[in-house]
Amino acid sequence: MDAGLKRELEEKVLAGERLTREDGIALYESDDLAWLGGLAHHVRTQKNGDVVHFNVNRHLNMTNVCTASCAYCSFQRKPGEKDAYTMRIEEAVRLAKAMESENLTELHIVNGLHPTLPWRYYPRSLKALKEALPNVSLKAFTATEIQHFEKISGLPADEILDELIDAGLESLTGGGAEIFDWEVRQHIVDHDTHWEDWSRIHRLAHSKGLKGPATMLYGHIEEPRHRVDHVLRLRELQDETGGFHVFIPLRYQHDFVDMKDGKIRNRLQARTTMASGAEALKTFAVSRLLFDNVPHVKVFWVMHGVQTAQLALQHGADDMDGSVVEYKITHDADNYGTPNKLTRDDLLELIREAGFRPVERNTRYEIIREYPGPDASLRESPQAMRL
Repeated sequence: MDAGLKRELEEKVLAGERLTREDGIALYESDDLAWLGGLAHHVRTQKNGDVVHFNVNRHLNMTNVCTASCAYCSFQRKPGEKDAYTMRIEEAVRLAKAMESENLTELHIVNGLHPTLPWRYYPRSLKALKEALPNVSLKAFTATEIQHFEKISGLPADEILDELIDAGLESLTGGGAEIFDWEVRQHIVDHDTHWEDWSRIHRLAHSKGLKGPATMLYGHIEEPRHRVDHVLRLRELQDETGGFHVFIPLRYQHDFVDMKDGKIRNRLQARTTMASGAEALKTFAVSRLLFDNVPHVKVFWVMHGVQTAQLALQHGADDMDGSVVEYKITHDADNYGTPNKLTRDDLLELIREAGFRPVERNTRYEIIREYPGPDASLRESPQAMRL
């Protein structure tokens, strides 16, 4: 990067000026990751100090049967396939109750777009789960699912969201976003929920008090300019509604695990390489610098690996997600050692190891408990790397 442009960008960041599309593209073109990380860390520190947030959550996927066949997805199954499943409501409640230990505060629910399940299955499921777990927040459904509910029910999203809220919904999830630019999206997404409907549904949800996350799936066939475009669309919507608590860059994964039936459902992997750790850190840094009106940036450790997640905390991220036990949507695809489970104590240790102070939050980013930060005495002498 030209030294003059580098100085200009740094001055804009330090002055708190909003960065432009051209600025975002220029930041991605920089190969000075330490400089980028330093700028992003400055911004995350201004917004969140030395805090790293986390929560105690579990994921529940009530069905993997899906009418769509998105090119990146290994989760979906068609009706009649060997490992297709759909839970009865009683079964979902029983499984959720089994997850209740360790002071669970959030249940994250995402499903396939099931072709024959009736609309009423979904509010009834939420109501039953809320009755069984009254102190657990239900963060459920993507905008893609909400539009699917519109189709199968004949109801508008306005009424659908009202009924889901009455049943216990506290937040939508951020899924279904992937990359909004049609140049990329037409090759990776096999459903009808694109930017216009995704933003329509989240705008409506925000108007009803359902604040939640926004996401971006990166590291496949998109280019940095598509990532910049994606973030700026979300930034504009955030200017309008203020309804996003957090932005979550999600690392695209190859499928080397879920091949029990011999099928490779991820049609992108033959022509893609997954994002390297350095590319992941650059994406977090540029996202933090561009998305100036969202308070938090989350690194989902399941999709990045524990060590990269810790480094992301120095590159703009201030949230490490939660103590996920099972995550069916993606897998430990490239054998970088992501554990199947992190407990609260594991997260506390990882956050302190990275040099930050852990704070447990709920779905609404209200503080549940603050914990002591890293032991300052350990910084006086070199410590062995934890493997």
